[in-house]
Amino acid sequence: MIVQACINGARPRDFHPKLPLTAQAMASDAAACVAAGAAELHIHPRSADGRESLAAVDATVLAVRRACPGTLIGVSTGAWIENDVERTRAAIAGWRELPDYASVNLSEADAPAVMELLRQRGVRIEAGLATTEDAERFVSHADHGRVLRILIEIDIQELPAALAEAHGIVAALDRAGVRRPMLLHGADATVWPFVELARRRRWSTRVGLEDGRTLPDGKVAQDNAEIVSAAAAVFWSKT
Repeated sequence: MIVQACINGARPRDFHPKLPLTAQAMASDAAACVAAGAAELHIHPRSADGRESLAAVDATVLAVRRACPGTLIGVSTGAWIENDVERTRAAIAGWRELPDYASVNLSEADAPAVMELLRQRGVRIEAGLATTEDAERFVSHADHGRVLRILIEIDIQELPAALAEAHGIVAALDRAGVRRPMLLHGADATVWPFVELARRRRWSTRVGLEDGRTLPDGKVAQDNAEIVSAAAAVFWSKT
């Protein structure tokens, strides 16, 4: 049961003035998040022009690891980043500064191959499930037990529908007898209700500018560290 900081995601530069887009900015921001209560980090490395890039993983992971020694660092492998299956696979195969884990979206056609490549490289896997269909696809694979954790990530903004989708994912996992650590997070309107739900279920959660820029009271946060601090307060003051 942890709070993971997701510090940038695919958000555009104008989403927030403190959105970290360079390796050094991510390293500094990550250190502040760890000091605020984050146990792990989820990062989308960016190239020099600010675009997401799997080729930027080495420099980014190295910078963040130096700033946050001992903290687990994860990256995204989202298909949209390279927008080409072969470029995605080649980038992962070429990593030299390996992240501790990587997130793989089960909605993506090449997810099984990406997961196998990550295993070959010694990188642990967060299996990203956004729908019940993703969960059913995940449990259909023989290697579904060989993941670090399951990432339940719902983009639906209407809370009742988002909760129903999350419960559907959990039900599909339960039917298949899957017993892996869970991390639940929302996006924008559902961030804080899902932090509360994760606390009640004793799952991990994730917060940061990738998922939303507001605090529980609706105010825009100063930075990622303030969001993490608020989530840590929710998690640990009520357990």
